[in-house]
Amino acid sequence: MGEPAPQAPVDLVNVFIDTANQRYFFFASACRPFGMVSLCPDTKIDGAWNSGYRYEVDSIRCFSHLHAWQMSAIPVLPTTGEMCGHLGSNVYKSRFSHDDEEACPGYHSVFLQDYGVRAELTSTDRVGLHRYTFPAGDNSRILFDLGIEELGPCGMSDALARPVGDTEIEGFVECEITRRRPKATRVYFVARFDTPFAEFGGWEDGEVLDSPTETAGPGSGCFVRYATQTGQIVQMKLAISYCGVEQARLNLDAELPHWDFDRVRRESRDVWNEWLSRIEIEGGAHDQRVRFYTDLWHALQGRRTVSDVGGTYSDMTGPTQVIRRNALDANGRPRHKHYSSDAFWGAQWNLSILWSVAYPRVMEEFCNSLIDMYKNGGMIPRGPVGGNYSFVMSAATSTPFIVAAYMKGIRGFDIEAGYAGMRKNHFPGGLMSKAGYEHDTWVGGGVEYYIERGYVPEGIEANAFHVCGATHTLEYSYEDWCLAQMACALGRHDDADLFMRRAAYWANLYDAESGFIRPRKMDGSWLAPFDPGGKPGFEESNSYIDTWKISHDLRGLAARMGGCDVACERLNAQFESGAKHDFVHERGEENEQVNFGNQPGMGLAHIFSYLGKPWLTQKWVRQVVKQAFSGVTPALGYRGDEDQGQIGALGVLFAIGLFDMVGGAATEPYYEITTPIFDRITIHLDSDYYPGGTFVIETENNSPENTYVQSAELNGKPLSRCWFPHADFANGGTLKLELGPTPNTAWGSAPDDLPPSMTG
Repeated sequence: MGEPAPQAPVDLVNVFIDTANQRYFFFASACRPFGMVSLCPDTKIDGAWNSGYRYEVDSIRCFSHLHAWQMSAIPVLPTTGEMCGHLGSNVYKSRFSHDDEEACPGYHSVFLQDYGVRAELTSTDRVGLHRYTFPAGDNSRILFDLGIEELGPCGMSDALARPVGDTEIEGFVECEITRRRPKATRVYFVARFDTPFAEFGGWEDGEVLDSPTETAGPGSGCFVRYATQTGQIVQMKLAISYCGVEQARLNLDAELPHWDFDRVRRESRDVWNEWLSRIEIEGGAHDQRVRFYTDLWHALQGRRTVSDVGGTYSDMTGPTQVIRRNALDANGRPRHKHYSSDAFWGAQWNLSILWSVAYPRVMEEFCNSLIDMYKNGGMIPRGPVGGNYSFVMSAATSTPFIVAAYMKGIRGFDIEAGYAGMRKNHFPGGLMSKAGYEHDTWVGGGVEYYIERGYVPEGIEANAFHVCGATHTLEYSYEDWCLAQMACALGRHDDADLFMRRAAYWANLYDAESGFIRPRKMDGSWLAPFDPGGKPGFEESNSYIDTWKISHDLRGLAARMGGCDVACERLNAQFESGAKHDFVHERGEENEQVNFGNQPGMGLAHIFSYLGKPWLTQKWVRQVVKQAFSGVTPALGYRGDEDQGQIGALGVLFAIGLFDMVGGAATEPYYEITTPIFDRITIHLDSDYYPGGTFVIETENNSPENTYVQSAELNGKPLSRCWFPHADFANGGTLKLELGPTPNTAWGSAPDDLPPSMTG
């Protein structure tokens, strides 16, 4: 008998990985890539961190249609028997068992034990499709707990539902203001049923209403009732929009005009398989393949479409909502989608690289969304949520993202407006003026100090999170370097000189006595006492980690430490320490020296390649994969803050052996080479951006023991460097790597073979 046929990428995804730990907004089984609808069961509903689908909880409270950062909406649940929706989810929830549960990308099925109902979920981009198989009874209901007190990260400050005939309900929920999203944000819906309902009912303030024509207000909800036979199927389509009920109805009619559940499920599977198949892998263990495609799945679903099928989207950047429309092409179709997302903080080490390699159109669409918000509201955001500015995290994190897209030839956006918006963000009145969630003032970012003194001092008082002078200084320095590359590419040489000078400001916080980046106080003196493992001055990090955050000038940093050998010895000692706790800490834990569970430390392993010892990068990347990025169970998965696909994207890059410490923002972008865990990786290039067809990475003698690159060939020619230009990638070809059990310390280590650095 021959070998069994290889599994399709979509069939290797294990959606349950890490579901005992992950945050509310991340798990969304019955959705499509970047879908507006992100439909799945919720077993816990209160809070952003300890809620959503939590694997160890034995009851389902609802199926909600939106799981996004700072956003949630439209919880529903089929029930039988006595009406209990008005009593809250603690009462109407139902037990279920994983034994008769099925979930995969685009589909989820559970049996609600307390009601005897089989519930199946699938979706298009903007429409959730439900198939409920009921037992016999006169009181089979579908509950809509629209004004639910708390769903994920927010409560509902208003809600409305009313019937439209006997097969449709329309309405909205209003996500209340949060500390992070400053304006209440409405999500509109239309729910349509394939079977006329016998009754529309509802509740307000915990009281069931007598024959209502609508339900309204916080704490309100509604239901439709059926008299069902054993095994009777009732289907529901529910579309959402941020722009109004009529736009939700247009989304429904355009995307799902039929009732063929199995067809939608198949199409969802096919869509996911097409996206996941952009990167095909051969070899490796089964669990490694499962983890790889689950990581890739994560990188494609955390951030959400917010524009409608016709291109309309909600602009909340001003004092009142404005409904806008994306530009249309010659056929009347939107040229791009509009998106919501969490921050791009740290994305230069994961999403920026992965999306530009395999999904350049997605990167282009995100650039358009960011620049549209600049045109609408006067600022490129760092975390747009429901049309709002959120000012999540710190710095101008959209700058490296947009610059990397442009440098890699992803240019279907208004670069003149983009440059103007990025430049504004690097001065007072832009993002560098605002610390985390600083909505109403412009002081916490400290950019005025940075421009005047060359660093941001510790001690700024602001109504904000993450007011961290040392981290701000390092981030601004890197982002200034990115903007200098953009200015150079556009011929703005005065700006290029200005931002390159500022890119060296990191050195003003280098303390030669301690050998670390050290915060300075308002009077210019060093922060004392100083512990490199302590938190003051550093954002979700410390000086052990942030000292290495000068990714654009690593050899300049090494020179101050006493040379590349000294720097490597220091960093290697940190990895030896980090290996003892599997390279992962809880966010912000003191004295951590390596942490791949949060953004600040995600680039650490690749620094050795810049300092002449790429074999140490190869060693530690493989070790991090083994100890931190190999879990395939609900309890052991990402072991950190999987911020909308960033750890998943990093896992993909580690597995295929490509990286870029500067996130693609160099005027001539390149990729650093590490050790792939697979025998062959084929990246299918998008021909609208890259002409080469495919880029293939092949390994010889690949095994868990053969960690080290012995030699390399690119398109049949020997490659002595541990990096190669993006242009070679875009033109297609084959990178061959011979692996072995001991380091080849000559390969990639000659001074002329090191990746570029600003100095040194």
